[in-house]
Amino acid sequence: MTARNRVVRAATAESLATSQGAPSERLVSLYQQLAAGGVGTIITGYSYVSADGKPSEYALSLCDDRLESEYRALVDAAHDGGACIIAQLVYGGSKSKLAADDPRRITVLKSGNVGSASAGLQDAAIAVSPGVCSELSAGVHDVAPNVRVVEPSARPNVRIVGPSAVPNPATGLVPREASSADLARIASQFADAAARAKRCGFDGVEVHVAHGYLLGQFLSPFFNRRTDEYGGSIENRARFACECIAAVREAVGDGFPIFAKLNSSDKRDGSTGLVEEDSLVVAGMLIDAGASAIEVSGDWHAFNAGDAFDGPFFGSYGARLARMIDAPVIVTGGWRDPRKAERYLDETSVAAIGVSRPLICEPDLPLKWESGALYPSRCTSCNHCAKSSGIPCVFNKE
Repeated sequence: MTARNRVVRAATAESLATSQGAPSERLVSLYQQLAAGGVGTIITGYSYVSADGKPSEYALSLCDDRLESEYRALVDAAHDGGACIIAQLVYGGSKSKLAADDPRRITVLKSGNVGSASAGLQDAAIAVSPGVCSELSAGVHDVAPNVRVVEPSARPNVRIVGPSAVPNPATGLVPREASSADLARIASQFADAAARAKRCGFDGVEVHVAHGYLLGQFLSPFFNRRTDEYGGSIENRARFACECIAAVREAVGDGFPIFAKLNSSDKRDGSTGLVEEDSLVVAGMLIDAGASAIEVSGDWHAFNAGDAFDGPFFGSYGARLARMIDAPVIVTGGWRDPRKAERYLDETSVAAIGVSRPLICEPDLPLKWESGALYPSRCTSCNHCAKSSGIPCVFNKE
């Protein structure tokens, strides 16, 4: 894939899809604006590969074939403006934000001996919303759709899989430990979604292995307590992500770009979850499994504008990784000053920078920099854009 410059618009949760997961006219218009603004490559907000892996209410969907014409409009919006476009693929897992009427939301009953919210779902009597779609119902044999809710637990549980039945600190959701059949099904769903993206004209796909979603959870000893071949050593914890990458590669064939988004670590201080030394091992394994490039990310919530003016959040890790693997590395997070970005790219083997919040504030920032206006972005990382659908910026109020 050849892009016109080394600025990548990193995936951003715009929440501008319809409730069915189709790109809206507003999203198409946004991508037109980004492409016209000079960015070289656009990575879409996450697209879920399976209905039970939907991470949020207005996320994009690539889990079936019905939206091909809508995606072609999105792809054309990027291409007509001169940008490449990559479809990001995700399975949300227990980090998913469920609406009150989400059909995956179930309640574990506390009456009698039917179990509790922390008990295994295999033995629990559960209530299910009436609109459960066939995909969610498939293979679920312990669900009684008409069960009467008695004394519901305070915390909802869901028919969502995870590496282990560990409560998610961000959502309170407790997943069901994924079986080998679950893992094979999800890997196949990633492959099917990637093939759809290729048919729709995307220039590549990105498999989301970061930010606490399912594949990233498998890498983390906090979420992954398994004792089988998917738990324990970092090689085992990375096995499922590699299987998904391999399945995607088989589906799209050689020569089609597959990015993998990977946390450098799960916490700014490296205290819990995935640590940098293990992440470096995972990156090499993902490339061996069929990934074409690695996008470096991490716990960006822990950083603010002051940190950004010191340089990229994950710059030292990214430079180290770029020396270790024979594949392009994109470093995302903390880019504000084009002069620092230029110097970093000159002094390291990193291929490109990933930018999100500054492009929300100034979609034409790459053109401004290219024209010689080498000032830092006016974005202050106030995160107002992350708290509202449609990613509004306080600086752009009309």
